[in-house]
Amino acid sequence: MSDLKIPVSASDHIQGNPTAMVTLVEYGDYQCPYCGEAYPVVKVLQKHFGKDLRFVFRNFPLAQIHQEALPAAETAEFAGAHGPFWEAHEALYENQAMLGPRLYATIVKALGLSDTELLQALRDGTYRPKIQADFDGGVLSGVNGTPSFFVNGHRHHAGYDLGSLAQSIEAHRRSAGMHHGARRSML
Repeated sequence: MSDLKIPVSASDHIQGNPTAMVTLVEYGDYQCPYCGEAYPVVKVLQKHFGKDLRFVFRNFPLAQIHQEALPAAETAEFAGAHGPFWEAHEALYENQAMLGPRLYATIVKALGLSDTELLQALRDGTYRPKIQADFDGGVLSGVNGTPSFFVNGHRHHAGYDLGSLAQSIEAHRRSAGMHHGARRSML
C-alpha cells in the first residue's frame, strides 16, 4: 500500500475543518475527464461528511496528453495567490469543456483579478514551481494517473465513485473515532 510521502501543510489548498478526523487528498488534472467526473463526487462527500472531512487538492497535470492541464493549474494557482483558489478550482472543473485562454481570463476577471497579470504569470511560469512540487510529491507517493486519492495518508486503490470513496472515508472516520475514544477513556 502506498502512502502519502508529502504531509499536508500550510502550502496546500485545504477546504474544510482543519481538525477533521479524515483528510482526503486528491492529485488532479483540470483537463482529465475522470477528474471532471470525480469533482461532483468530492462535493457530495464534503457535504455528507461535513466537519469530519477536510479536502486537499494537489496539481498533477498530465501535460503530455492534456495541453490545457498546466495553464489551467497555473490559473488556479494565480487565483490562489490572490485568495480565491477554490472559486477558480470550481470554475475550471465546471467549465472543463471550454478550457483555454478565454476561459482563464473570464474566471480571473469574475474573481476581481487582473487578466493582464494572469497572462504575465503564464508567460513567466510564475506558478510552475508550486505545480511541479505538487507533481513531484505525487510521483514520490506513487501517483501515476488522475484522479488519485489518499484517505488519511493511505492510497485509495478502489474507484473514485461515490460508494467507494464514501466507504473508505467512513472506515477511516470510524478508525479515527475509535482511537480518539480510546485516548479519551485512558485519561
